[in-house]
Amino acid sequence: MSPNNSMQSAMPSGLPSLAALLPDVVALAEAAGADIMAIYNAGPTAVMHKADDSPLTAADLAAHVRIVAGLQQLTPDIPVVSEEGCVPDEGARTAPVFWLVDPLDGTKEFVARNGEFTVNIALIEQGRPVLGVVTVPAQNVSYWGSVGVGTYRRQAGETQAQRLHVAVPREAGRPLRVMASKHHFHEDTRTLIARMGAHELVQAGSSLKFCRIAEGSADVYPRLGPTCEWDTAAAQAVVEAAGGHVCTLQGEPLRYGKAEVLNPDFVVSSVPLAELLTD
Repeated sequence: MSPNNSMQSAMPSGLPSLAALLPDVVALAEAAGADIMAIYNAGPTAVMHKADDSPLTAADLAAHVRIVAGLQQLTPDIPVVSEEGCVPDEGARTAPVFWLVDPLDGTKEFVARNGEFTVNIALIEQGRPVLGVVTVPAQNVSYWGSVGVGTYRRQAGETQAQRLHVAVPREAGRPLRVMASKHHFHEDTRTLIARMGAHELVQAGSSLKFCRIAEGSADVYPRLGPTCEWDTAAAQAVVEAAGGHVCTLQGEPLRYGKAEVLNPDFVVSSVPLAELLTD
């Protein structure tokens, strides 16, 4: 499936459609979530630190192993880029099509035992996330979306997934619902939010902030601070398939497979950012 009408698809021939891939990827993310919860439920776990001082636990590694093995079996011709390592190698990030994975997004939330951590799996084609799955293991809920399919949410035990769509901001005169990061809320962010007029703040951890916008329970999430590509790709696919936007402060869509793994500042919103600013 092509990212747009003018670009020839870079997908390997014989690959199942995005709609056909989704059930297997959702099942894989949920299986990784079960691995994480087995460690979580066993009690506090040891925390290691990587070279950049970010935390790492046995749960991150267990989910990484599960997901990489599953994706290699599902699509052996597509490389996998994970926060915890690339298969076959670092060159995978320059491939026209690759999987982009954060096995455990919100390790700080995992260590704090607040349940607000996620498993993220995205398929990137020509720099764009065309399929994304975000599962929330501690809450037994999964979100998924892709180009041409839409966005869905399913709670554990439900037999049918619910179709999601972003909300219309300020309908019925309500204030704008702004997602704020628990760990990265500084003066530049406050200034941008102030330009949006009347608002109320809502907080959540990890990629849950994106999902709140996709399901219509929040309107905008400005992120002015460092994130990596694997932090955002799956959730971006979920938001965009629900009718939302994930763009830089210049209004350009967030892209992937760049020379630099860090993302620029960005805003997730139900409508284009320009429509939210009051000045």
